[in-house]
Parts: sequence; structure tokens; C-alpha cells
Amino acid sequence: MKIIIEDHLILHSVFQDVHVMIFIGFGFLMTFLKKYGFSSVGINMLIAALGLQWGTLMQGFWHMEGGKIHVSIKSMINADFSTATALISFGAVLGKTSPVQMLILTVLEITIFACNEHLVTRVFEATDVGGSMTIHAFGAYFGLAVTLVLHRPGLKNKHQNEESTYHTDIFAMIGTLFLWLFWPSFNSAIVPETPSMITAIINTYFSLAACTVVTFALSSLVDQRGKFNMVLIQNATLAGGVAMGTCADLPIHCFAAMCIGSIAGIISVLGFCFLTPLLASKLNIHDTCGVHNLHGLPGVLGGITGIVVTAIRTDTGPGSRFTPSMQAAALGSTIGIALAGGVLTGGILKLPFLGHTSDQNCFDDSVYWEVPEEEKPCEIHSNNYHEHIRSEATI
Repeated sequence: MKIIIEDHLILHSVFQDVHVMIFIGFGFLMTFLKKYGFSSVGINMLIAALGLQWGTLMQGFWHMEGGKIHVSIKSMINADFSTATALISFGAVLGKTSPVQMLILTVLEITIFACNEHLVTRVFEATDVGGSMTIHAFGAYFGLAVTLVLHRPGLKNKHQNEESTYHTDIFAMIGTLFLWLFWPSFNSAIVPETPSMITAIINTYFSLAACTVVTFALSSLVDQRGKFNMVLIQNATLAGGVAMGTCADLPIHCFAAMCIGSIAGIISVLGFCFLTPLLASKLNIHDTCGVHNLHGLPGVLGGITGIVVTAIRTDTGPGSRFTPSMQAAALGSTIGIALAGGVLTGGILKLPFLGHTSDQNCFDDSVYWEVPEEEKPCEIHSNNYHEHIRSEATI
């Protein structure tokens, strides 16, 4: 009985870490827009609150015992995982959808996610403990498909509110730091065996560390003046955690984990610099937060890493039952289902009665929130000041 209690204490601690990532990490990471901070944090909280309830039901349907859904700390963690997919997709359409549209997206995406997760883990019997494929790649490509269907020609040229300020970037960095610190818990949360859980923590730890160093270095190299780019630091430093998810619990060397993290940082930085503008101009995919570079590409890298690791393993320890063919099938099906589900969901969200935001009102909190009035400047403008002096002189 003592061992069971200790296990529950460990799970509760991990659950708290994942919960913080969902509500604070994802929420504050999206506060970089200068007039969309209320919506970034507030709608993130709304989506998460609905998603964890719906996720409990959807995943519970696949694991019913005696005709009942049993709720435990592990099921709550899995519900947070399913919610993460909707929050990732939220980043792709940030500022361009209404709260009602986001609630509908959350319900539909989590339903499709639960089906895909069952296919990957139970039918293909593939490993993906940290969700590189089933969470990150799925959420990213689902969101990209939605934003493609909801494409707004009027936003072809950058919107005046689609930019950050010094203070909003600092708030976004808070989200980055929370995600960075707790990502080892995210990747190890559902690992069934304690030794493998420790392995997942160590691998994620070194992958994140290497990814961060590479991101800072590459950020300086791609800038003409050799300066750091805050957008890259906020996002690409987390790519190592995403890419490590599939094989986090497998016994790979720390050096291999660092290599995975380094590659993830490189493709994420290059994606932000070169691929995002290309997607926007050529394919009409307007990715507000760059989720393709933080979650999509590193998620695919994680899936490919899982294929390679399961192919070259020669030991008969934990995880030896996984095969590269099933890992490849899991990756392919995840991306395919995400794209198809995103197109379907985007078509539903495009229905006219769901309350679309006009192009000019995008990226603006005041459409859906009570926003404090901006402080009026106290100083007198120079022209008015001189007119005031001239009038006094005339008197």
C-alpha cells in the first residue's frame, strides 16, 4: 500500500507541472501581440477548462471498465495532453477567431485526437510518451489546416496590431520559461516504470539545454547585425522538448539527446526565418504564433527519431517491442488525420452564423473584452503650447 501512495504522490506532482504548462505556459507564450493579451491568456484558460473535461470523456470512452469511465490522476494528465493539442492549434489562428469558434474547435479537435491517439498507441502499438507525434505534430498540422480554410485575403499584408512591444515580449518570455522548466515532467508524465521515467527526464533535460544554446547561437548568426531575436528565443528554445517526446523514455545516450535537441533548434530557427514567410505568401497559411516551427517540424523530427531509434536498437529491454514500421505508420496517420480533421473543422468554423471577426478587428481585445481606457498624455503638445502662450500674450 505504501508504494501505491508514493506512486500517487509522484503522479500528483507531475500533474501539477503539466497543469502549470497548460494554463500558464501556453497562455503567456501567446501574449506577445500588443493588443491581444487578455484574449491570449483568457481564451486559453477557457479552452483549457472545457478541453480537460471533454478530454476526460473522449479518452475515457476508449478505456472504459465495466461500462464506466474511471477518473484518476493519470486520466487527468491525459486530459491535459488532449487539451494541449487545442491550445497548439489556437496559436495558429490566434487573433483571427471568435471565442465561440475556439470552443467548437476544441470539442472537435479533442474528439479527433482521442481517436488518433487510440490508433497510434493501441492499434499500431507505437511509442510516443511525450506526444511528439500525437500532441505536437497533430495540434500544429490541425491548426495549419484550419487557418488555411479560414484564410483572410485582407490580412495578406501585415495587420497593424500583429506586432509586439517590449513589455508584451517579456510576458511571452514568462510562458517560455514555465514551459522550459516543466517540460521534463511533460515528457515523463505517463511513463509507466520509474527507471524509464527518470530516463525520460534526463533525456529531455539535456535536449532542452542543447537546443537553447544552439538557438541563441543561430539566432545571432541569422541576424544581419548579430543580435538575438526574441521571437526565436521564446519559441525555438522549446523545440528540443518537443522533438524528444517520442523516444524520451528509451535508453539512448545523453549525447544523442543533445544532438536531437540541437537539430530541433536548428530546424525551428530556420523555419521561423524562411519557411513561415513562404507558407504565408505561397500557400496562404497565416501561422500567427509559428506553431509549425515550434510544434510541427520538431514533432515530425521526434517521430522520425522514434523510427530510427527503434530500428537500430539491439537490446531486449523496455521498449524492444516497438518496430520502425509501426512508428512510421503512427507518424503518417497522425499527420494525415490532423490535416483532414483540420480542413473539416475549418469548414464548420467558416459557417456565417458563428460570428466572424472582421479583418480590421483582428488581434484586438476590445472586440470581446472590457479593456481599460488608454491613459491620455499629460504633456501639452508643442503646437498647442505655443498657441496657448500667444493667446496669453494677446490678453
